[in-house]
Amino acid sequence: MFIDLDKRKSSVTNLSWEWLFAILHRTDDLFRVPAGRLYGFKGSCVSRNGQCEQAIFAVTDTVFFSLNAFKETTKMVNIEGKAPEEGGLKEFMALAELFDYSEETLAKVRNAVAEEKNVPLPQLTRYYNPKPSRVKMLEEYACELFGSNYALGVNSGTSALNTAYAACEIGPGDEVIVPAYTFFASVAAVVTTKAIPVIAEVDQTLCLDPEDAAAKITPRTKAIVCVHMSGNVCDMDSLTALAEEHNIALIEDNAQACGGKYNGQFTGAIGTMGCFSLSSYKITGAGEAGLVLTDDEWLQTRALNQHDTAACWRPDRFAVERRPGELFCGQNYRMSELEGAVNLVQLKKTEAQAQRYNRNMRTVSENISDFKSIRPRPSNDKEGDVGYKLVFFGKNREHSAQIISALKEAGVRAGGRGSKTARDWHIYTYWEHIMEQKTATDEGCPFTCPYYEGELPPYSPDMCPNTTDLMERALFVNINQWWTDNDCRRVAAAINDVFSELD
Repeated sequence: MFIDLDKRKSSVTNLSWEWLFAILHRTDDLFRVPAGRLYGFKGSCVSRNGQCEQAIFAVTDTVFFSLNAFKETTKMVNIEGKAPEEGGLKEFMALAELFDYSEETLAKVRNAVAEEKNVPLPQLTRYYNPKPSRVKMLEEYACELFGSNYALGVNSGTSALNTAYAACEIGPGDEVIVPAYTFFASVAAVVTTKAIPVIAEVDQTLCLDPEDAAAKITPRTKAIVCVHMSGNVCDMDSLTALAEEHNIALIEDNAQACGGKYNGQFTGAIGTMGCFSLSSYKITGAGEAGLVLTDDEWLQTRALNQHDTAACWRPDRFAVERRPGELFCGQNYRMSELEGAVNLVQLKKTEAQAQRYNRNMRTVSENISDFKSIRPRPSNDKEGDVGYKLVFFGKNREHSAQIISALKEAGVRAGGRGSKTARDWHIYTYWEHIMEQKTATDEGCPFTCPYYEGELPPYSPDMCPNTTDLMERALFVNINQWWTDNDCRRVAAAINDVFSELD
């Protein structure tokens, strides 16, 4: 048996026999580790099912020995220890118990699974996995569905934004235009890339106002972030033209509109890069996961590095960079196989789900009468909006609050800001992190960054008055994708009754 030791760090006498347990025998050029045992490693495949190829195992905190030199094996260590036969039963049941099956059903599942002994734990990371990666399957399906050249699975929508911003080389000295109505993550990720967020108004669609975005472009603007809010798509024609005119990136935050379309093209696949949140809080997704889409190979390469600075994605992981900018200090935003498996199922439901929401939204909308003081939200593409919320505007916030209360009494699920004073991180006025320029460290970067040569935006709760007015007057009616046509008409009738009384 040949063991290639790094003798600069330690000697063979310091090796633990427990670690040598990792080396058993050779079968068809694969080295096997007993089921259920996973050891620290560097290099290629080491997995829970015991298969590895050309791997480097960690022996102690300071010693590594290599299997690369195992071309001829003449003697093996005799090992008596065996892994318990339960295999992955406990872990499997821990996942099954997350579903609301009855105890009786769970007991049947447990008994059925327990009949098969010594089933190894699955490899739950995409890289060095002996089985086809579910994350890779998710990415391939996303490309097929959305019509994008590249898709990258990450561990959250926020990670998707951070990855896209880094891929587009947004950094110190840059400005990024963001809408005043979006979840705070769209803005926070700008700050963590050390750029300056420039907050722009939304228009009556509740999406980024192209005119105000245009007015806020400066020589320092690196990107525009448009957010398809509440399932409603942005004016992509105007925003695309604006970005092209100034040669800047257009990044779509599609967290709230997965399955939406603009002029027949899926949102998230129109701009320079598209970011998705596939989480339990979105209409598509489960757990915590995200996606990054792009058609540009170089942006995909940089996104890969940002999402996995360990470089497991590279053809030769430890090789020098193939082009300046390929390798830099990134993060670990890798999606696990658990999220990959579940969200692959979820994503396959996306298109049909969006069509059901849109159909019901339009059916309700088409059966609502015109009113003088209660106006519907205009749409950039009514056929393409996901439409899980129908939006109207009252005369003022008190009027909207009155309408919301009456709708609830009529059995219609509705909500909105109205006269509420609760904090809401979807609205810029509550982004105290930005208003007060809060940063993780005391020096205040990027707001105090010497690379930023512009004048900081006038951050204040009244800097976007149109957005504030719209959000105070907006009222949202929830749409259910499973409603029948009759359900939609009954909801519309109830809305008409309330609106007629309060118009």
